[in-house]
Amino acid sequence: MHEVVAIAPGGCYIRGHAGLRGAGKGESSVSGEPTTIGVSARFPDLAGKVAIVTGASRGIGVGIAEILGRQAMNLVLTARSEEAGKCVAARLTGAGVTCMWVTADLAAPDGARHVFDETMRRFGGMDVLVNNAALRESKPFLKLDAQTYHETFERNVRMIYELSLPAARHMAERRGGCIIHISSVGGLRAHRGLAGYDASKGAIDTLTRVMALDLGPHGIRVNAVAPGQIRGPEFRKLDGVPLGRCGTPQDIGAAVAFLASDAAAYITGQVLYVDGGLTAQLTPPGIFI
Repeated sequence: MHEVVAIAPGGCYIRGHAGLRGAGKGESSVSGEPTTIGVSARFPDLAGKVAIVTGASRGIGVGIAEILGRQAMNLVLTARSEEAGKCVAARLTGAGVTCMWVTADLAAPDGARHVFDETMRRFGGMDVLVNNAALRESKPFLKLDAQTYHETFERNVRMIYELSLPAARHMAERRGGCIIHISSVGGLRAHRGLAGYDASKGAIDTLTRVMALDLGPHGIRVNAVAPGQIRGPEFRKLDGVPLGRCGTPQDIGAAVAFLASDAAAYITGQVLYVDGGLTAQLTPPGIFI
């Protein structure tokens, strides 16, 4: 039996107990949506370890939490969206996950520190940090005003830095740990009209490699996962992608679980593209060079 606890800055708790189970093909996911693409990744070495997942109130963050929860990990979920996040934490009770919710703005030093301190207080340590939180809104370059630039490029990179620093220092003291950034295919190929967002993801890819070099001697692995088009847990066809469909949040969660596990013990400084083959193409179908 496992316990779920949700904590807001005001000290609000949600508790519950349930047996461990996973949402497979045809079942409902934690997000409440029907799942028709089953992801059954299992990494027994992750059981009992502690992971922080940022941006965990919706989308990819929920998919990551679901898959890590199925590994019997202890989870700390965080984002700015308190109401949605508490719902995710409460629903994870049904999946039997030991889970704590912390509402925070990770771009602020005190917000990131709050998440780290609550993790230490509740679990006494941490093993895995998944930096998923990001703001995707942006504008074409000629219309990219300073405020939008700040809210995309600067904020996205800062959220990585503010929580990674205390986490890495803690992991260095313990001589081991794993940090995984959620990047984007936009860090390699460009989206039209997303100058600030794509630039931030390119910076995060570089930061992944730098952190891997600096932290490797301390036993810390640092990698990134770059999703392609992610829509939801249901199957959706997508022309122009070799595998013929959109990805799901659970596809990203499975990649994160792999990189966090001992199966990836000799992998660091890499960006793993989980995009159905999108970036493997020179051109989309119908265009030949």
